[in-house]
Amino acid sequence: MDPIVARYRLDVAPAEAQARAEALALEQSVELPDAAVRDPRIRERVIPRILSIEPLPDGAFAVELAFDAALSALDAAGLLNLLFGNASLLGDVRLVDVGIPEELRIGFGGPRHGVAGLRALCDVPDGPLTASALKPLGLGPDELAALAEQLALGGIDLVKDDHGLGDHPFCPFAERVAAVCAALDRVAQRTGRRTRYAPHVVGDGAAIEHQLDQARQAGADAVLCCPMLIGPAAFHRIARRLWDGPVLAHPALAGSSAIAPELLVGRLFRLFGADATIYPHVAGRFAWSDDQVTRLLDGARGAWPPLRPALPVPAGGMTLERVPELARDLGPDVMLLIGGSLHVGPEELVERTRAFVEAARSAGEGGTGP
Repeated sequence: MDPIVARYRLDVAPAEAQARAEALALEQSVELPDAAVRDPRIRERVIPRILSIEPLPDGAFAVELAFDAALSALDAAGLLNLLFGNASLLGDVRLVDVGIPEELRIGFGGPRHGVAGLRALCDVPDGPLTASALKPLGLGPDELAALAEQLALGGIDLVKDDHGLGDHPFCPFAERVAAVCAALDRVAQRTGRRTRYAPHVVGDGAAIEHQLDQARQAGADAVLCCPMLIGPAAFHRIARRLWDGPVLAHPALAGSSAIAPELLVGRLFRLFGADATIYPHVAGRFAWSDDQVTRLLDGARGAWPPLRPALPVPAGGMTLERVPELARDLGPDVMLLIGGSLHVGPEELVERTRAFVEAARSAGEGGTGP
């Protein structure tokens, strides 16, 4: 099998680059001084090879290490530990990219539904899809169901829980999911079109499995998970084994490590099974750059055989007025997520939602929206 090739940024002086690269290779494998590694098999199979050490324009260095793919144990947590476990504790190292061999991609599996599956589920064959979030945190099941009903009457393709929603005493998971699904069913009976729902699944292993059962029984169409809150391995298990429908990934906590967030939220969440991945788009509440978004889009939906593409979901302060721009810049294979902005304005929520959906459909057809 081809190796896993990881690319790191080292903020070190030129005289230290070689030694720091060698130390990184040891730290991410044997965790021993070089002189203590006497077994030639360990040197050959376990310690990653240093492929390159290159200066960067800003004075830092790019280092590429090649790891034996078998060391990942085909486990999401094992892969991240191999790439960046101890190195995450070093203040001058950042994981910026990783190449995963095809055999390993096949083993992890990636999205089970991806872009095409979400389009089929939402009955949107082309153009941007639309989504919104049930918020604010603090509302009860019936209040959130009423919001979902208004969003559905406006024609939204998918509603998701706010990621702050868990199994709260004031909003129990089972009651919330049942109420929201019932509200969406009522709207579907009136309009002939079913808005899809993704409740937020969170907690320990037993709680997650119980919530998945409750979501299934209530008729939820998809689920929302935060891979860095529940753990990448737990997320992978949900996406590939425990839940048959689409799985949306939320980036909560994904910006807290020295792994480039666009790598983590784009390519790696896709590898672990995300059918759609939510990310903070440019000029929203979070300071992502155009370059970061470009890399995320490539990681999420770029060609990476045999994995299906995941649907990027720009969020984090998007507004109705930006829909034409977003559709133009991001292309048709995207799910536009607008939350708080839909609740602000002179129109009722149903009307603003309808305007959002119409703007997305118009932009997808080459128009400019309202």
